[in-house]
Amino acid sequence: MKCNCELHAAPQFAHVKRLTHTIPLMASPDSGRDSLPLSPTSVELPTGGTVRPVTRWGTEVMHRRARPVTSYDEELRSLVADMVATMYAADGVGLAACQIGVDLAVFVFDCPDDSGVIHRGVVCNPVLDVVEGKDRKLDDSEEGCLSYPGAFVDCARPDHARVVGQGLSGEDVAYEGSGLLARCLQHETDHTYGTVFGDRLNNRARKKLRKQMEAAAEDYPEQWPVDAGLEVESGASSSDAAGAPVAPAADPER
Repeated sequence: MKCNCELHAAPQFAHVKRLTHTIPLMASPDSGRDSLPLSPTSVELPTGGTVRPVTRWGTEVMHRRARPVTSYDEELRSLVADMVATMYAADGVGLAACQIGVDLAVFVFDCPDDSGVIHRGVVCNPVLDVVEGKDRKLDDSEEGCLSYPGAFVDCARPDHARVVGQGLSGEDVAYEGSGLLARCLQHETDHTYGTVFGDRLNNRARKKLRKQMEAAAEDYPEQWPVDAGLEVESGASSSDAAGAPVAPAADPER
């Protein structure tokens, strides 16, 4: 089962793709998203953001630990709104700040768990908790990353995860679940620590990943998904849409 943790839903996970394509149309309250099952811990994500280019692997900000969030102000809310807009424009279910070139430990997500329930939130300064020892079970589904688009390989991760941190206003938050949600929470927390999922692969898998990425490169131009975002009536703000410079995709064997 493919899993792109910002996450293009794979054909094998077709029901998830329908969910993640319904929810992104945030400017359309009548789109039917409110009829989908929603977890009680979910929050309303900020709207009005500007779609920015997705930063690629190889850019420095992708490979270092992010600065902690210390101010829960309008600047943070504006950044998170841009992250949400970019995530939806890219057909994603999660996105970290470093993926739009910002050195800050925060991610957003709008992701189904293994039962199809939607979990939606903002996590600043995330701390991950996964099962260790004899009770640990691994899910070896395929995984991908919007910052290395068009490529998927198997990546074993614990099948259940919990993350704690702070919400958009500095309040304590906690999210947990299994299936796609568990993978998403782990993938996005990794980004805040400067880890991309390619770092978790062996050489053979990294070479396979690079080959797929290169084959799909024409589908993901440097400014992607800015053009795609123009097609979504998301009530974009007048903030700078240029975002951070996007470096050419790098060899994940770096």
